[in-house]
Amino acid sequence: MINRLCEKIKKLNAPVVVGLDPMLSYVPEHVVKRSLSEYGETLAGAADAIWQFNKEIVDSIWDLIPAVKPQVAMYEQFGVEGMKAYQKTVDYCHEKGLLVIGDVKRGDIGSTSAAYAAGHLGKVQVGSCLLSAFNEDFATVNPYLGTDGVKPFVDVCREERKGLFILVKTSNPSSGEFQDRLIDGRPLYEWVGEQVAAWGGTCMGETYSYIGAVVGATYPEMGKELRKLMPKSFILVPGYGAQGGKAEDLVHYFNEDGLGAIVNSSRGIIAAHKKEAYARFGAEHFGEASRQAVVDMIEDIRGALNAQLC
Repeated sequence: MINRLCEKIKKLNAPVVVGLDPMLSYVPEHVVKRSLSEYGETLAGAADAIWQFNKEIVDSIWDLIPAVKPQVAMYEQFGVEGMKAYQKTVDYCHEKGLLVIGDVKRGDIGSTSAAYAAGHLGKVQVGSCLLSAFNEDFATVNPYLGTDGVKPFVDVCREERKGLFILVKTSNPSSGEFQDRLIDGRPLYEWVGEQVAAWGGTCMGETYSYIGAVVGATYPEMGKELRKLMPKSFILVPGYGAQGGKAEDLVHYFNEDGLGAIVNSSRGIIAAHKKEAYARFGAEHFGEASRQAVVDMIEDIRGALNAQLC
């Protein structure tokens, strides 16, 4: 999948991923009313509103971007019905030719980690059949249980030709409470980055490893150092836009080939209709607002990268 991701980024000239992280408060009132009128004020009604919202956004942006990143928690909060909406979203994005990064942030050990890996990226044995469950193309993984927690995912990625993005330096303000702690004079995130590079060396695509890293846009100097430590690891970059990350700060996350990173925006895209810059579209045309926000984001990142090359 890492080879496909590189190909799609080059074809579209868009190192961008849209986070499908829908809070019900992001969904326009007319969509919510329609779903609740059919299913009542139930978890099924809420999940249907989320699914209808996602579908219109995907229909509006699928041709501009290589990938989407649904955050599973936004679906899990609605229970089984929410997870059905998650599955429908993953399947629909695949129908549209999009790669899917399952933002599941799993982290456990042994058979539990293996089960997570099988459920999200691999296959499970049912009688004489091997069946895929959620079937995302990539998953996010928390590495803080060590190799025991990551190896089952790496094994599945190698078998299925899928990929991981491992948390290294996250974009949230309190990430430094643990990730910046010094060990033998170096911050923990550097040690984790080196380990990601080592895991990735055993699982290579044509140019980049199947094993990538999550490095927040809000810490550009740290991202610059981590790029050097992980030259063959693709970096998933959250924190652009709504969290304060700026395009000009992200140029060092990329390699000289113009690849090596993919920048995420979630509510900045899917809730664009709520922002003053896109208010002209109105809630009735929220998909069009999201499309314009994607166009603007791509132009912003392209401009920063082009300026760096000059």
